[in-house]
Amino acid sequence: MTELADRITVLTGAGISTASGIPDFRGPQGVWTKNPAAEAMFDIDSYLSDPDIRVLAWRQRLHNPAWTAEPNAGHLALVELEHQGRLRGLVTQNVDGLHQKAGSSPALVHEIHGTIWFVDCLSCGRQMPMADVIPRLEAGENDPACLDCGGILKSATISFGQSLDQTVLDASVEAARDCDLFVAIGTSLQVYPAAGLCDEALGSGARLVIVNAEPTPYDEQAAAIHTDPIEQVLPRLFN
Repeated sequence: MTELADRITVLTGAGISTASGIPDFRGPQGVWTKNPAAEAMFDIDSYLSDPDIRVLAWRQRLHNPAWTAEPNAGHLALVELEHQGRLRGLVTQNVDGLHQKAGSSPALVHEIHGTIWFVDCLSCGRQMPMADVIPRLEAGENDPACLDCGGILKSATISFGQSLDQTVLDASVEAARDCDLFVAIGTSLQVYPAAGLCDEALGSGARLVIVNAEPTPYDEQAAAIHTDPIEQVLPRLFN
């Protein structure tokens, strides 16, 4: 099926990065499955109001596996799809930057949930590389504040309760509407508006392929479903 498609838009979730050593959230070994309380670190109201939550979040960032993770065969298969000239857009719910590290063109990658590689000040809006803040954590700061205004700092990721970047969302919707095949990879398709991109693609006449170990709400609408490990499936589909 994929070999017949000329314009393919891909949506990736945490499942594509588990083979690179980055745990997902809702899977059997997921961050929230094993520790439901960890979900509070991803809620903007809790983050703003509770210094203890921020300390936990910064501790997690200091030891985040994304800093040393390497792309796996799944990421590389999507680079090959781009080289074939058939990748319309790569929308990702992931914040780990592994698509770009694998070689995907930044112009084609739409990080709908932001990126862990930068830090935002929630007061003055200053943005800085995460690499500028990590040394402060290593030196003993447990809740580093903005050096410009003293405001609360947070990774440039989208927490529950925060608005998505409208420009990124618009580009993602456009890519979903402008394809003949939409492939959802490693995502539970339970979080909107990312999951709603399936509706955008289907509504525009595209076929839907799902690559995910667990069932999703969109399985009945899919033309094909693959449940084998993503790093095995994607090279077969796109190489």
